[in-house]
Amino acid sequence: MAEGNGQSATLEEKGYNGKLLNVNLTTGEITVEQPDEALYRQYLGGYGIGARMLWDRVPQGADPLGPENMLGMFAGLLTGTPLFGQRWQVVCKSPLTNGWGDANCGGDFGGVLKLSGWDGIMFFGKAEKPVYLLIENDKVELRDASDQWGQLAIQNEMELKSRHGKRASIANIGPSGETLSLISGVCNDHGRLAARSGVGAVMGSKNLKAVVTVADRKIIAQTPEINKMLRSNLDDFVKPLKDFFHTFGTTGITAASALNGDSPVKNWGGVGVVDFPDAKQIDGGTAINPKMEKSYGCWRCPMACGAESVESTNPKYPYPHHTHRPEYEAMAAFGTMNLMAEPDALIYLNHLSNEYGFDVISAGGAISMAIECYENGIITKEDTDGLELTWGNAEAIVEFLKMMGERRGIGDVFADGVKVAAEKLGKGAEQYAMHIGGQELPMHDPKLQPEYHTTYKLDPTPARHTQYEGNKRLGKVPPAPQDFKDYSGRGEHHKAASEYMHVVNSGGMCQFIMMAANTANIPSWFNAVTGWDMDLDEIMDVGERIANLRMAYEVREGGNPRKRAVPARVTGESTEATHTGPLENVKLNTETLEVDFLKACGWDPETCKPSKVKLESVGLKEVAEALHA
Repeated sequence: MAEGNGQSATLEEKGYNGKLLNVNLTTGEITVEQPDEALYRQYLGGYGIGARMLWDRVPQGADPLGPENMLGMFAGLLTGTPLFGQRWQVVCKSPLTNGWGDANCGGDFGGVLKLSGWDGIMFFGKAEKPVYLLIENDKVELRDASDQWGQLAIQNEMELKSRHGKRASIANIGPSGETLSLISGVCNDHGRLAARSGVGAVMGSKNLKAVVTVADRKIIAQTPEINKMLRSNLDDFVKPLKDFFHTFGTTGITAASALNGDSPVKNWGGVGVVDFPDAKQIDGGTAINPKMEKSYGCWRCPMACGAESVESTNPKYPYPHHTHRPEYEAMAAFGTMNLMAEPDALIYLNHLSNEYGFDVISAGGAISMAIECYENGIITKEDTDGLELTWGNAEAIVEFLKMMGERRGIGDVFADGVKVAAEKLGKGAEQYAMHIGGQELPMHDPKLQPEYHTTYKLDPTPARHTQYEGNKRLGKVPPAPQDFKDYSGRGEHHKAASEYMHVVNSGGMCQFIMMAANTANIPSWFNAVTGWDMDLDEIMDVGERIANLRMAYEVREGGNPRKRAVPARVTGESTEATHTGPLENVKLNTETLEVDFLKACGWDPETCKPSKVKLESVGLKEVAEALHA
């Protein structure tokens, strides 16, 4: 039993609790850790603190699906406060990439975890049988979850809410996590996923079905001064951007992105204006929003970019009432990547992914690969149990996702992502596996935004679009060249932009809110809930420290992002997607992009290893000594 404070919010409390939970699932022992304030000031929260814990506590060379690996769930510094804090992260050694792993999530779990008195939870070991962790303020205990194993994620969430009350927030896994699918995530809020890096498989490997949090407090560090600041800063929001996201969510960019070169088409081998002119049929405003009932937001979000559906009237695609509106990545992964323009099918595919616990990016990419393999005779109609697995075939795509979720037939081959599928299939299947470092590519083409190439290839967790955002309002991110075909002079910009995103993520802030808010106020937000005196320089130092620690971990575990292969369709080396359309003849100068970025970071241009001088300069002396021993 762990003890917490169990107190209501006071004017004196800070935006962090100063307490972490350690849970040994092998022994059942639960202990409380009370870090020094310096840990929060140096790493903020989220995967900042997660990076510190993963480096310190997971032995070098640990099996990602073994008991030595850590599954960490960490709320951001501002999460649970009035100041734009909704996000939380899962951290582990990734079974998908065998190196650094993290996944970012919205919903309500992060806020409720903080309100219950805890800044994070670290799980080690493996339970003998399925369990879930129950947190009720200062009361923490493991409970039997044998009767829940096999339940779909949203179904399980509703079951646990029936036991522990509607105020309970649940983070859990679906069947894909239980069967150790390498593309499974951790779910919360009936369909929000910490989806990437295979974090759901790590949770499943520990026989941990769910974490249930119940809190008495309503909000942390709420004072009249903070409320006044909040109202003032909300007035600083860029209204058109806020209104757009609130009205359409990210779905609002789907059709345009398919046609302007942003969204990959036909498994990265097509051109939207040629291969998918039907993209307008899945426009967010005209095709998806009419099927929604009400707007929805993550925990106390001022933007509320989500929406929930009415009940489906289409018997082929029976999504239930209150199904989440698909986000852009789901719409593009299942839609533009597969030339599929059936709105009801897209909503249903998103719902099924949430129930199974699949990363929609990876699941959609796996289906695209399967279609190309079918088209080219690598898999046959006999392999697919009679499915006509062809471009745009909505019914077949839905059934194939179910086969993946149930590890049934050929679905089992693709349930661990495209890299594993290619290894199992052989016969040249690898040419259709669109991944970097084992992780399926996001739905933004770096030929249109060059920094995405460097991010996808060189970030410790590969193929991640949320690790870059060139925020101009912060005042610490140098501008990039305006011409997207100009590849020189982007290194310093990209370094600062990625370190800014480490601050955003570790601070628990939503990237979309940060696009609309005046981010120059970030020091004021942090200081208001901590009593610190941070300025922009110190905040960017935190981002650089986190960047170096994440990369140091990746290198320590044998990774070298510089050696990751990038599909020729992505760089423009292959002209399949660049023979016409908005990206005609575009070919990335990958060497310039990569070397400029690595030199700006102070990382070795050949190994990505952070230099000893760089690590010491950001306060990581002990990491420098270990990495350069």
